[in-house]
Amino acid sequence: MARTETVRLLYGRSGLGLTVPASAAVLQGQSVRPVADASAAVAAALAEPIGSPPLAELIADRKPAAVAITISDITRPVPNREFLPPMLDVLADAGVDASRIVIIIGTGMHRASTPAEREALVGPEVLQRVEVIDHVAADPNTLVAVAGDPPVSINRRFAEADFRIVTGYIEPHFMAGFSGGRKGVCPALVDLTTIQRFHGYCALADPRADNGVLDGNPCHEIALTVARAVGVDFLLNVAITRDRRIAGIYCGDLDAAHRAGCRDVGEWASADIDGPFDLVVTNGGGYPLDATFYQTVKGMCTALPALAAGSTLLIASECSEGLGSEAFTDLMVRTDNDWRRFLAEIAARPDETRLDQWELQMQSRVLQRIGMDHLWYVGDGIPPGMQRHVAATAILGPGDAGARAQRAIDAYLAARPDARVAVIPDGPYTMLRLR
Repeated sequence: MARTETVRLLYGRSGLGLTVPASAAVLQGQSVRPVADASAAVAAALAEPIGSPPLAELIADRKPAAVAITISDITRPVPNREFLPPMLDVLADAGVDASRIVIIIGTGMHRASTPAEREALVGPEVLQRVEVIDHVAADPNTLVAVAGDPPVSINRRFAEADFRIVTGYIEPHFMAGFSGGRKGVCPALVDLTTIQRFHGYCALADPRADNGVLDGNPCHEIALTVARAVGVDFLLNVAITRDRRIAGIYCGDLDAAHRAGCRDVGEWASADIDGPFDLVVTNGGGYPLDATFYQTVKGMCTALPALAAGSTLLIASECSEGLGSEAFTDLMVRTDNDWRRFLAEIAARPDETRLDQWELQMQSRVLQRIGMDHLWYVGDGIPPGMQRHVAATAILGPGDAGARAQRAIDAYLAARPDARVAVIPDGPYTMLRLR
């Protein structure tokens, strides 16, 4: 009997253990250590930033009447609760009263935060200490124009603040190269039209709109241009460990500090491969990222370097909130798995971008490579009837997602015992590099 091993994948809050051949390639980045004292490390980074004077010095020189800090929304596992208190302490020591600070949750086009999520994002002490609000891209009364050609509107509270701080974390990103940096402004704080341009057909049809690519990446360039138009006075980005503790802190200039973080994360998160595999098993990133099928597409695209025509990709993602937004759900139901027709339609009208069409466009990169029959999805959060509209082959039947995924793997290997198998335990948080 062939030897096996159990590999634990990110899935929901609890994870998922699957048994695979001992010969399977386990593709994951380096195991990085968290900083020993997060609060002290943040304070040190704020005092010795990259390409910028220290935050305290900037505040002392500018004497801002209003400070705006943007953070990521609940879909991102950012350790805000570790870096916000020391940042607020620096502002307080520099003479900025808490009443003059607003924290803006950069929702982009995602749903609004619940009260419980706001507390989870910043912690009860910060929530009581300063004002915390959501960005609302659909409400023109909360926006102000910052550019006219092309038109760009931004969150008014952020744009009109005297001092603007962007926070977030850096991970490989399937469209923008890496998250963090300029993405804390665009798409996080902009209007729908700008979000549509950032995710437009032509931008995503460019092969440079890919994991790990910044130079020449149209998504990166659009976002950076928008962020520079509104003006960012200070950046704080972090890199995190697998258990979501701070591993690196990058403060200072919007672009210089972000690129420094991207260099580290690009090295830490990369796994080398020497060619495609027959079966690749991956995931949607675990909670909170895998709460929707919309976000699950990131895990699919991450696996692309390991796929060839004829490869099979099995992705496990809980999707506790279903497919995603109403717009995305309607799109998937209307498309009804005819992704080729969908691509032809959006290619014929590249200057029009329907809300959330970009995620199916990115999923179509995988479908073009391996086809729907070889893209397998397993999850417990989407009703079986709706799973038939996800432009993937749903692994249905008795048992939970783990049981169904294991049966699918076992059946595949029974038919192809010599198959070349790979597992990506961290899903979209890993960047595959072809040697």
